[in-house]
Amino acid sequence: MTSSEQELIIKTYFHMWVDRNFSSLDKIFSADIYYSECYGPEYFGLSEIHRWIDDMLEKQKVLAWEIKQFIHEKNTNTVVVEWYFKEQQNLNVNDFNGVSIIKFSADGKISSIKEFESKSEHSAPYHSS
Repeated sequence: MTSSEQELIIKTYFHMWVDRNFSSLDKIFSADIYYSECYGPEYFGLSEIHRWIDDMLEKQKVLAWEIKQFIHEKNTNTVVVEWYFKEQQNLNVNDFNGVSIIKFSADGKISSIKEFESKSEHSAPYHSS
């Protein structure tokens, strides 16, 4: 699988959250996918992923999930993605930066996602202008 094909699959997944349409999820995720969210929850397999998505669609609207860059690990089927995420739950809007480590299986499906987050606002306390 080429880097471009991997990037397209990742972009497709991120857009599913913004578009709220997960009809193609089973085509891009392995049946035994492992998913670790940036704030702690873990999901094992497609059935748990579908339950989680159904729960999130009830309470969350993703306003943006923008990819900043892809970093490809040669010969490992692993892609690191730096991104910005913005969501709304009730009247609260939250945003943060993040990184996902995404592994692909031999058949070209996503087999593992591990997310890590960072605050979206940064400061430079020792930088002089």
